[in-house]
Amino acid sequence: MPEADDVDEEEEMPLSLRLSIADTLTLGNATCGFMAVYFTTTGILIPDLMGSQESGMARNSAATAVILMLCAAVFDLFDGLVARKLRSSPMGAELDNLSDLISFGLAPAYFVLVYGMVAEGAYQRVAAVGAIVVLLAVVLRLARFSCVTVKDGTFQGMPSPFGALTVVSIVLLELPFVATLLAILGTAWLMVSRVEYPKPRGRLAVAMLSWIVLGMGMMAAWAFDAPGGQLLLQTGCALQLVMGAVIPLFATARRVNNFRDNRREARAAQLP
Repeated sequence: MPEADDVDEEEEMPLSLRLSIADTLTLGNATCGFMAVYFTTTGILIPDLMGSQESGMARNSAATAVILMLCAAVFDLFDGLVARKLRSSPMGAELDNLSDLISFGLAPAYFVLVYGMVAEGAYQRVAAVGAIVVLLAVVLRLARFSCVTVKDGTFQGMPSPFGALTVVSIVLLELPFVATLLAILGTAWLMVSRVEYPKPRGRLAVAMLSWIVLGMGMMAAWAFDAPGGQLLLQTGCALQLVMGAVIPLFATARRVNNFRDNRREARAAQLP
């Protein structure tokens, strides 16, 4: 007869099936991404297909979808912090990648696709190409993140949450269709590029969280047609695009300066 301790060990749930606190936050990320797709469909796409002229409902649904993506970014920020402070289950990394694919790959790509279907002067097939490019960029980025080791404290390529919010900001700015498509393709390229982005830790994490909360406030003001809400939305989206363009410039300048410093040190070492 097996001993009682052996029976307990056999009946105990395997470590690979236990969810940690960080994993629960990651699942919240995936839920927000799915609900963003839901509100984009029920509040924007279906009313447009049915010929509804109620712009307020579309605006509220668009704002809700974007706020849910912002909430997904908050979950993504905190699950990493919690995993470092406490612990993560053996399937934590896989859960994180799958959730990011939903919230920062599928949700923004679907947002772009719906924009191409409902916006005036847009081309549905061209918008579908842009949406596919965004989705594939996130897929490639997440796959590379799992396989490539980079130096601590940096990401290689634009992080997918930052890229998703940039793509959505481009759409909400309501630029001419060609300019919108080019900006979206540029953002997708940055996500799969080798440009270094700092990881949100310490003060940078606080700044990122503050920016997300501010973005939620702007979206709420725009959704409820508050005075100056449209201006707040455009300002926030423009700042998101500026940050997406400026950070790579700073990273490139830092890399060039480091290269020059290394060459200078090498030359100094060769001198007698």
